[in-house]
Amino acid sequence: MKNKITILAVAVCCGAVWAGAADEPGFVSLFDGKTLKGWHASAQTGHSRKSGNTSGGRWVAEEGMIVGSQDIPGNGGILLTDELFGDYEVVLEMKNDFGPDSGLFLRCTEQGKCYQAMIDYHGGGNLMGIYGEGLGGKPSVRNFSFIDAPDKIVIVTDNKGVPPPVAFPMALEEWPKFWRHGTWQELRARITGNPPHIVTWIKGVKFMDWTETEKRLGDKGSIGLQVHGGGDFTKQFVRYRNIRIKVLDKGN
Repeated sequence: MKNKITILAVAVCCGAVWAGAADEPGFVSLFDGKTLKGWHASAQTGHSRKSGNTSGGRWVAEEGMIVGSQDIPGNGGILLTDELFGDYEVVLEMKNDFGPDSGLFLRCTEQGKCYQAMIDYHGGGNLMGIYGEGLGGKPSVRNFSFIDAPDKIVIVTDNKGVPPPVAFPMALEEWPKFWRHGTWQELRARITGNPPHIVTWIKGVKFMDWTETEKRLGDKGSIGLQVHGGGDFTKQFVRYRNIRIKVLDKGN
């Protein structure tokens, strides 16, 4: 435990590369690095209805990554696991362009309703806050927002009358050292129970811890990745790799 704490402190304060969780026991891969076997695109969301388009955006497996973008201007969608999961921890690495709006969808329906661990990597966006996608924005909690670049953020202390359950976990000036745009960086989310308890991390540092008060979704759903509709993001991309899951015993 002492070594883990020391490594984390170095990563936060000195900008070291986070070692990640590749060798953690109990995790299995959700992506073979070569194909989209076990995944399917859904066009049943409001992000996928540009001019009647039903493609769900453009999703490809290449060079060990899942790469997503709009296929035509304004047309996004979600990529979902074929298998449904209940209580689990999911971890992935991302290297997205700064601009597209994405997300890690938890217990997602085919229509895109889910608890979203936010990957809104753009001005005004956030990483690893929690948002009720298709659930009336319930919950909607974050502890920071991007300004106009990945290294420029503002700390959020109030979410429309609700303080963030977890305060921003470092000094503001440490963020550019901690988060290095253009490199692979680890994001993680854990969901248990229903109403669910959701915890998120960035590079091993806890960013959100939320306990829901209502049962808004079923006990199981897909894990999803999003490309948001609107605008023209046909030439900007979201990139994910090393997507792994650890299924948990109910109630853990």
